[in-house]
Amino acid sequence: MTLDILTALVVFAFVSSITPGPNNLMLMASGANFGFRQTVPHMLGIGIGFTFMVMLVGGGLVQVFDAYPISYTVLKVGSVLYLLYLAWKIANAAPINEGHGKGQPMTFLQAAGFQWVNPKAWAMALTAVSVYAPDTTLWAIFLVALVFGAVNLPSVSTWTILGQQMVRFLTNPARLTAFNWTMAALLVASLYPVLFP
Repeated sequence: MTLDILTALVVFAFVSSITPGPNNLMLMASGANFGFRQTVPHMLGIGIGFTFMVMLVGGGLVQVFDAYPISYTVLKVGSVLYLLYLAWKIANAAPINEGHGKGQPMTFLQAAGFQWVNPKAWAMALTAVSVYAPDTTLWAIFLVALVFGAVNLPSVSTWTILGQQMVRFLTNPARLTAFNWTMAALLVASLYPVLFP
């Protein structure tokens, strides 16, 4: 991989990781509701889970989907239903300091598993592998995954910090509820490209 292509890959990884999407919106909501420290497993699950996903997609998983086109439809329906469920959970989340609040932050395994039903993650992985590792050599796939792993964690941390900083303005229960419902609505809106390509 030439320096020009590597630079383009880093830029693509940064832009696709830092822009709004299901992961970042959920991290922002988690940062606001539970704080940075409680959200660290969620962030690590995204970073490591997505890096692993890129490796498997590059290693030939996409060929399974090509061989069985119905799997795309199953994945799409599953993704939409799961994102709607997560939006409902965000809308009804309560801050952790309420003792028996209605929500809790995502765990590492939940966040890593979520990458497999996240439409933006699929688009990112498929684009990254097809554009930056078209020969699908192990080294090229590893390099693409490594770049995403290095760029992803600082990018997603930004959204958690942003959510955590918003807590100052969300001290009123009504404002926190409005924030959670707004985050839930934005998460549902992020489904638009999936439902209407």
